Amino acid sequence: MFKFQKEQEIANIAGVKIGGQPGELPTVLAGTIFYNKHEIVEDPAKGLFDRAAAEKLVNLQETASEETGNPHIVHIYGTTRKSIKSYIDFVAEISEAPFLIDSSEGAVRAYAAEYVSEVGLADKAIYNSINMSINSSERETLALSDIDSSIILGFNAMDSSLQGRMNLLENGACVLEEGLLSIADSCGIVNKLIDPSITPMGNGAGVALRMTITAKAKWGHPTGSGIHNAPSAWNWLNQKKEKDPVLYKICDIGSTCLQQAAAGDFILYGPIEYAPYVFPMAAMSDIMISEAVADLGIEPADRHPINILV
Repeated sequence: MFKFQKEQEIANIAGVKIGGQPGELPTVLAGTIFYNKHEIVEDPAKGLFDRAAAEKLVNLQETASEETGNPHIVHIYGTTRKSIKSYIDFVAEISEAPFLIDSSEGAVRAYAAEYVSEVGLADKAIYNSINMSINSSERETLALSDIDSSIILGFNAMDSSLQGRMNLLENGACVLEEGLLSIADSCGIVNKLIDPSITPMGNGAGVALRMTITAKAKWGHPTGSGIHNAPSAWNWLNQKKEKDPVLYKICDIGSTCLQQAAAGDFILYGPIEYAPYVFPMAAMSDIMISEAVADLGIEPADRHPINILV
């Protein structure tokens, strides 16, 4: 393992610390709830869902977090304004954890930013995400909100190379008039969480691991990804999923370790149901990384898996 020469930032979002040198802080894990075709969702447009089942899933992740020492974030996904409002209200009611507000629709994300500001939850909210498709309306709404934490997504549809992704953040890569980091500044984002963007295997998925290290070395911001999206989009693996679902799950969950080994600070690990498996695996990696950098002057935090599980 290694130690970055660049001073590494540590974001503090509602008490959850993200960032630092490899081996310093435990990896922060975010499981997704209310995702597309999630069986607990009864009406994705209206935001109707099985509240008892949803609470059980959030508690499942919280229990895994308490046991291992890996902090957790609830990744909320909504398709409409009504649904995302319903989901935010529910998560804030049953958990003190910070949460990601996510949607494929920019207008829904912007509405969520406005809503959490109105109800006093902006300090717990992480915007997902500032990306190359952000428009002036979304930027204006985010800038007027009280949100100061956001994922900055390095997906560059025109150039998925390492340099193309880095340029998108730094100068807009000839796609935007300015870089995404500059846009984040104009929107009042203090806690910048860089996500290199996971593309399908065979289409540059591994570049995201290299960019994790490169981005931390250049800017020092906390960095991580939804790395499970690579195996979940792997055609070969999907062809085997029906006959061998365990194999699929092993590859999906196991990808967590790859992002950690590449100095990732946070991981969006996919379905929240996987919490009982992801957290121990992440804790194991954190322990080994912490031991690997022990002679580099990096001290693990008190609530680190190495101080809890060893």
